[in-house]
Amino acid sequence: MSKYTRAGQYVKSNYPIYLANKPIHQTSLSLDVIDKFTGGVVSKVPMADKDIIEKSIVSSVNAQESMKNMSSAKRKEILLNIANEIEKRGDEFAKALVVEVGKPIVDANAEVGRCIDTFTNAAEESIRQYGESAPLDISKRNLGFSGITKRFPIGPISMIAPFNFPLNLCAHKIAPAIAAGCPFVLKPSDRTPISSLLLGEVLSKQELPEGAFSIFPTTHEDASILSKDDRFKVCSFTGSPAVGWKIKNDAGKKKVILELGGDAACIVDSDNSESKLQHIASRVLFGGFYSQGQSCISVQRVFIHDKHYDQMKKLLVEGAKPLQARIGDPMDPNTFVGPMITEGDAARIESWIKEAASKGANILTGGKRINNIFIEPTIIENLPKDTSIACKEVFGPVFFIERFTDFRQVVQRVNASQFGLQAGVFTDNIQKAYYAFNNIEAGAVVINDIPSVRVDSQPYGGIKDSGFGREGIRNTIEEYTELKLMLLKDVGNQF
Repeated sequence: MSKYTRAGQYVKSNYPIYLANKPIHQTSLSLDVIDKFTGGVVSKVPMADKDIIEKSIVSSVNAQESMKNMSSAKRKEILLNIANEIEKRGDEFAKALVVEVGKPIVDANAEVGRCIDTFTNAAEESIRQYGESAPLDISKRNLGFSGITKRFPIGPISMIAPFNFPLNLCAHKIAPAIAAGCPFVLKPSDRTPISSLLLGEVLSKQELPEGAFSIFPTTHEDASILSKDDRFKVCSFTGSPAVGWKIKNDAGKKKVILELGGDAACIVDSDNSESKLQHIASRVLFGGFYSQGQSCISVQRVFIHDKHYDQMKKLLVEGAKPLQARIGDPMDPNTFVGPMITEGDAARIESWIKEAASKGANILTGGKRINNIFIEPTIIENLPKDTSIACKEVFGPVFFIERFTDFRQVVQRVNASQFGLQAGVFTDNIQKAYYAFNNIEAGAVVINDIPSVRVDSQPYGGIKDSGFGREGIRNTIEEYTELKLMLLKDVGNQF
């Protein structure tokens, strides 16, 4: 594809970064933001150097008392104001996502809606941080004692966000921090900084204490400061397993929250009625191909019971073929599959598909790279277990299908993965649903839908190489706070 620019058409040519709540329009370093569809430069963004990073840490440390002392009512007001401002500017945010991610406009609008929900939910949770009061007379030694618990902000937080959902995944880190009363420094992906900087503009207009937040991209080398510096009490990272585990090793005494990769599996059981198969097929296709498969819970492995295998295979292939005509400009509402984040990623996925074919896999549909940057929606069967697609995270619009006959054995096959983020199980048998929930090694099991479902208010995170810790507003607030106990002796018993 020849590279051309749409600069000024959907996004501005320059965006500031934010240091201690204030915009900075120029630094010694700058970053070109690429329109993922055209390949042209659409915007320039300053990058933080070590001096700016140091100032951001100092300002966040200085802001922690003011953030801690902010009333719950004020935190709620700020969070609702942010949600309302994003809603007012929804079209601007959505078009930024289309340009910088290559995300189809329908998906971009959905991400903006989720971001609004995330801040709204955080506003509600900001006034629901309850403690407990309990008698402690469990033995004679404790007679006369009672206890009160309360959660307190943990302190400054460093945040590192990925490219694939650069608005809502930033919101999942920022909104709980404001709700908990913690200052923060956020580094967005250098591939997709615009939406988070737009969010910074919204934050800068709120009545947050000075130094409450900083948002900026920086070099990979300098970004390590965010994981290593002990003035941060939490490092929240979403991204690749390789980087995530290195951050954990570098983090020292601070708490680390890691949301890493996945190769999400979906089971289609024999107990499903024939009438449900069309619906199941459409959901699996959506889960495998939405946002070009660039989601850590994108469907990658589909296990279909032998009873339904041939029919499901037919429905999936027939459903995927029309999507080949819906590859293209992500600004077009009819586009379902946009460009990959880089040509390098498209080339990697193409090579993995060719490797699978060379080892005997059957490419049922798709499999080609188009105009260097697009990957056709691809379905594979008879995939050898030693191929890259079988044992690594694809992060693209590719999934494979396998047949099974025994439910317990297919659960073992789901678990035969280095990842454990989410899984989906289509079944009408409640016993099998509970068996899957109890035995699948994952952070969540979705019954009668695809593993790509995320309810933003609920716990979200994985095990094994998918990370540890949980996001989801209430859970993240718990990660960002520490529980403190006050013991009281003979209070209320005598005076």
